[in-house]
Amino acid sequence: MDYALYQDVVLLDDLPDEGLRAGDIGTVVERHHVPGREVGYSVEFFNMVGHTMAVVTLPASQLRVPTRADRPAVRPQAEVAAAD
Repeated sequence: MDYALYQDVVLLDDLPDEGLRAGDIGTVVERHHVPGREVGYSVEFFNMVGHTMAVVTLPASQLRVPTRADRPAVRPQAEVAAAD
């Protein structure tokens, strides 16, 4: 799948080191093409008030396009929840 810059994408796998879970929604901010390798994307993930939570580079196979069946959900970030 080829994603456009600034397109919303859904993460397919948990990334615990980044504090991200499968189903999190991010925005494509860069496309990386290396001949002979899978196309990769830098994706920025935000919290609900617009602060950047993580920017990660992922292969296209770890992303998908949101569908009409998807619903947004809210969960606290572990560090924030622990501080409250």
